[in-house]
Amino acid sequence: MNIAILGAGNIAAAMAKTLRGMKARGQDVELYAVASRDLAKAQTFAAKEGFLRAYGSYEEMLADDSVELVYIATPHSHHAEHMKLCLKYGRGILCEKSFTGNARQAEEVIALAAEKGVFMTEAIWTRYMPSRQIINDLLSSGAIGTPRVLMANLGYAIEGSERICKPELAGGALLDLGVYTLNFASMAFGDDVVRMESSVGMMDTGVDHTENITLYYRDGKTAHLVSTTMAQTDRRGVICGDKGYLTVDNINNPLLIQVFDNSHSGVPVQEIHVPEQITGYEYQVEACMRAMAAGKKQCPEMPHSETLHIMRVMDELRAQWNMVYPFD
Repeated sequence: MNIAILGAGNIAAAMAKTLRGMKARGQDVELYAVASRDLAKAQTFAAKEGFLRAYGSYEEMLADDSVELVYIATPHSHHAEHMKLCLKYGRGILCEKSFTGNARQAEEVIALAAEKGVFMTEAIWTRYMPSRQIINDLLSSGAIGTPRVLMANLGYAIEGSERICKPELAGGALLDLGVYTLNFASMAFGDDVVRMESSVGMMDTGVDHTENITLYYRDGKTAHLVSTTMAQTDRRGVICGDKGYLTVDNINNPLLIQVFDNSHSGVPVQEIHVPEQITGYEYQVEACMRAMAAGKKQCPEMPHSETLHIMRVMDELRAQWNMVYPFD
């Protein structure tokens, strides 16, 4: 499959490393093209990362009929615009999270993709990783009894980053980091939330730097979620049941899952290391390849309904905080 990257920043380089690793182990991927609005930047990226072609225009790359799947690696604020461009040319889409800046944009591009019959999915990598199934299997097996409470946090000291602090770039902790805590809760506890409470700390620019979110589920479960751009946190996830609890070392990229019983010994009764990975991004690429080969227009690991649910939750949270983006 000929894969192209739209945007040539840091996350694009991570995807390039992933694709090189997949190709090296014999998978059917070609590092085909990269586009930037600066041709020299695209050419430098292509030469460094091993892409066959470089374009100084997004449209010029998308007009290339050899492009089969486009990974969108631009800021959240531009995702909807760039997905519409991909759809104009009928190119398959793997769009980096957050899918769009708001739910209205997500609804528009999903409807347009359906109308045009083009494959599209959100690149929220944790949805595609083996760790998701491992955690869900543990929960369904009764390893911790009946799951009742979930806690997750994600934080990095990135407040000074332009893409984080600017509302015109859909900045803030929520769309960049909180999206992972919300997805972690959704994957473990589902989406039947009857009440959501939150508190927030805001930057002078008008976007969030820290938030605490509590989700109350119809069946009595609760999820307590923290994200911040002001500090490095331990990034742990904990799911507690009436017979024990399990921990996830990093909800953003789980590598170790431990199960503890009610003995308070502090010694895990089970430890599971996830399979060795290239970067962790390979799972979403593989999911796209499987889905497209089967003629599907979305990935079952992250169907459009789930993307829309998470976007609507984040819209509701921003409404609670009176946090508005210029394009809302």
